[in-house]
Order: sequence, then C-alpha cells, then structure tokens
Amino acid sequence: MSDISALHAALVTRVLDGNGQAPAYLRRAAFNNSGLDSPLSELVDKVVHHAYAVTDQDIASASAAGLSEDQIFEVVVCAAVGAATRQYQSGLTALDAAAVVK
Repeated sequence: MSDISALHAALVTRVLDGNGQAPAYLRRAAFNNSGLDSPLSELVDKVVHHAYAVTDQDIASASAAGLSEDQIFEVVVCAAVGAATRQYQSGLTALDAAAVVK
C-alpha cells in the first residue's frame, strides 16, 4: 500500500470511527450518502454533488432538525470525505484499467 493509500485509509477510519459528537451511524450514512432523513439527506446530497451551493438555510434546516453545530460539521466532513473517496477509488480503478491495456 502506498503512503497515500495508508493515509487515506487512516482518514476514513478517523472520520467514521473516531470520537465525535455525531453518532457513528450518522457519520457513516453521510459518508455513503444513503439512509438519511430530510433535511439532512438534502444537505449531504448537496455537499456530495454541489458543495458550492450549500447555503446558510441548509445548515439552519439541519440545526432545526435537532443537530448541534458540531454534529452538522462532522456530517458535512463525512459527506465530503465519502464523495472524495468514491472519486479516488474510481481514479485508481481507471489507472489500473489503463495499465492493463498497455
């Protein structure tokens, strides 16, 4: 495993299983972008697909649903790391496929 792969694995482990204010099941759901109820599902989906479009209202809606600022932050980080992980894995798969073609 290359250094970057080990560091990436450590990051994923830390955000999903490390100490946090948001429950681990909620962080994992955000990471996977699945299994969340509204309004959190909308916030996470927006972070995953259109992060530039997240607004104060999106955060306020998550807060009104009962999440603390720390929990919202952790959920957003997990959503972003999950999206980046899927892109990273797709890139590695493409590189492997290209190496086989050569």
